[in-house]
Amino acid sequence: MRLTHNRLRSAAAVLTAAVAVAAALTTAVSAQAAAGCRVTYTVTSQWPGGFGANVDVTNLGDPLTGWRLTWSFTAGQVVGQVWNGTVTQSAGRVTVTNAAWNGSLGTGATAQFGFGGSWNNASNPAPTDFALNGVPCTGRPTPTTTAPPTSAPPTSAPPPTSAPPTSTPPPTSAPPASGALEQTRTVGRVRSVGNSAQYTWPGTYFEGRFRGTGVGIVLNDAQNDYAVQVDGATVATLVTPGQTTYWVRNLADADHTVRLVKRTESPWAVGEFGGLVAAPGGTILAKPAARSRQIEFIGDSWTAGYGNMSTTRDCSGNGGVTRNSNADATFGALTAQSLNADYQLIAWSGLGMVRNYNGGGTDNFRTYYETDLQALWNSTVWQNPGTWKPQLVVVGLGINDFSTALNAGERWTTPEQLAADFRTAYLGFLDKLRTRYGPNTFIVLTYPDLSNTPLAASVQQVVRTRTDAGDTRIRSLYYDDNALGLDKLGCDWHPSRRDDQLLAGALTRFIGTLPLNW
Repeated sequence: MRLTHNRLRSAAAVLTAAVAVAAALTTAVSAQAAAGCRVTYTVTSQWPGGFGANVDVTNLGDPLTGWRLTWSFTAGQVVGQVWNGTVTQSAGRVTVTNAAWNGSLGTGATAQFGFGGSWNNASNPAPTDFALNGVPCTGRPTPTTTAPPTSAPPTSAPPPTSAPPTSTPPPTSAPPASGALEQTRTVGRVRSVGNSAQYTWPGTYFEGRFRGTGVGIVLNDAQNDYAVQVDGATVATLVTPGQTTYWVRNLADADHTVRLVKRTESPWAVGEFGGLVAAPGGTILAKPAARSRQIEFIGDSWTAGYGNMSTTRDCSGNGGVTRNSNADATFGALTAQSLNADYQLIAWSGLGMVRNYNGGGTDNFRTYYETDLQALWNSTVWQNPGTWKPQLVVVGLGINDFSTALNAGERWTTPEQLAADFRTAYLGFLDKLRTRYGPNTFIVLTYPDLSNTPLAASVQQVVRTRTDAGDTRIRSLYYDDNALGLDKLGCDWHPSRRDDQLLAGALTRFIGTLPLNW
């Protein structure tokens, strides 16, 4: 397990300015498209010398195939890094143009981008002169204007040669969905940003359908690795693909399924999926139906798949931990897939219930459990859309709390003190899960072989305490290294791919003993 550094939370000074301007572009020659836009500018965090901001721009005019937003800073602010766009700045004048995947902006559609910037520590006023493709944003569209006719119109209209239709004929087919979350199905903790979806948790996956000989997958992620699967078979592994549309081609001209899954961890770096593109002659089909079974896996590096694809514990010579990690091959993913269940992997290597690996940091797993984008600067509480109602929650926390000896200066001086805090925090965490998911969800607390530590006894005591209080749907499961035959050949003595298969088998058998109504 690797130590993760402490999340820095700066005090957020939120400043929101919604300004709108609309103007009609006119000429003396022909009719022009209606134009207009609305902008919401939000300073999401601010600290000495720096700040972060989000910008939402809504197109109130006719559809655009590319956009350019301009504004002026009046207090010396300077834009630094931008995501979901490209920036140039001259003095106080800022221009942000669309990224490759978010240039299409239909009527009423919104694009979102964000940036980090610097300020003078005295004032940080919001801009007020936003313009979209040169049209000032005032929040209302201007009607189409038409040039005057070159000759007088006839005094009366000629009679029609045939009767007009009584109603508009229905379209022959529905237009294809354009947004990533309209095209594909996911149960992951994602955030919708324009037509794209952002995410950080490992194992987040998107499933879609298409007809034709190929499909393009729109991505913007220079941090993570992905697996691409078509009709149930992995066809590609994408290593830090960056900003791209990855194409799967030369398929049979038929209906297909496609699945994109994030293999790696990135608590401080967001991935972005921009949706699917059909190959010429093909079409994106309606997304698959949701599965009736749902499982939430909560844990640390074991659950996240830290180094599980390696065949040697020292990964310094075979690509490192990240290249050897695959959340889609973890025991959780394998268990869910064998049960035809949708799942979430809410896991973070190195974090514990009250103590992180080797005592590092002050934030622990409970700090981040409810977040949508983990430790990203603009992360917030994930808003369950109401469709995530797991019948089973599997928790695997405690290895990082107890696997290393206490250090001088930590708030516990004995393992017994640590164990007492661990049990108290665990009981409180289970209260949270019960509040979220209700009394009928089964909760299984798992723990591995961690000899000469209070982990096993503490987990068992937590289960007894809950059971004695009337919680009849809580269990514990011990992963016996020797009985299962784990080799722990993953990076840094973590479970290997073979181990994950063995753990999945043990967990699946145990789940089979539970009176689950699914």
